[in-house]
Amino acid sequence: MPESDEVKELLTEIRDLQREQLAHYRQVTQRSLELQQQAVTRQEQLGRLYRIVVLAGSILVLLLVLLLVYIMRKYL
Repeated sequence: MPESDEVKELLTEIRDLQREQLAHYRQVTQRSLELQQQAVTRQEQLGRLYRIVVLAGSILVLLLVLLLVYIMRKYL
């Protein structure tokens, strides 16, 4: 019977290690999901910033072109 107790003890230890491994896997997975969400949020923020910069640059270029046309008409 000592082998039976030894087998039970070994199986219990294996079970406990598998539970620990599962808990660790859940933590790693949760952290991975959090990092992915942060990356998506940053991409959304950068997308908004990019659109604002492009819009401001376009307005500036348009104003410069209008100024150039005005100056050319005035002096030609």
